[in-house]
Amino acid sequence: MKTDTVAARGSGAVRRVLEAEIEAARARGAEHPGVVDVGGGSGGWAVPFAAAGCQVTVVEPSPNALATLKRRAEEEGVSDRITVIADDADALGRHIPAGSADLVLAHGLLEIVDDPAAVLAALAAAVAPGGAVSVLVANRHAAVLHRALAGRVAAAQQLLTSVDGIAPGDTVLRRFDGDGLKAQLEAAGLEVTLLQGDRVIADLVPGGVRDEDLAAFEQTAASSPALRNIAGRLHALARHPA
Repeated sequence: MKTDTVAARGSGAVRRVLEAEIEAARARGAEHPGVVDVGGGSGGWAVPFAAAGCQVTVVEPSPNALATLKRRAEEEGVSDRITVIADDADALGRHIPAGSADLVLAHGLLEIVDDPAAVLAALAAAVAPGGAVSVLVANRHAAVLHRALAGRVAAAQQLLTSVDGIAPGDTVLRRFDGDGLKAQLEAAGLEVTLLQGDRVIADLVPGGVRDEDLAAFEQTAASSPALRNIAGRLHALARHPA
């Protein structure tokens, strides 16, 4: 599956998990697996999935992001495999038939929506039997650590003790830790089958580090519980219980 340089830097562990999900969908008989990317933005995930033969639906309200998505899809020759729904995440249930998607993505979404529980319920409803929901969220502990290391100890303390893991001036409504993310997914009727870190050190290392060295480290570190808990983002894969 193709991916751009930005997505690849620190996202290799996530990408490999999602590629495995697509292969599993094909093994179940889906020739062109259905992917729903909620809050899919400019197509950082949608275009590579379409290039890999998936039928992708992007739910995204931003006209600017959708314009970029359209251009990227045209450049890659995959416009016919991408359907755009210009609407908010909370409208998902009105557009996506229940149980129709082999893979549902919510990457960088739960931090900014008004009602994460409602969005997660809609994601859970959209996924097909045997399929998966992939959630990628900002990690509270990483934000705390980064501020503390930068000498902003008061801000780090505020993030650490805040109910939602935010501080004044934040552009997100909330951050998550592993236990909190798992609890919210379970409350939506899903079972978490994978919880890993993403961008464990990618936001901290100098730009001169070789991409292949960084990717190899990130792939190994993603599954380490201690390193996962300080990764820039948390990645969870969840399914309906058997």
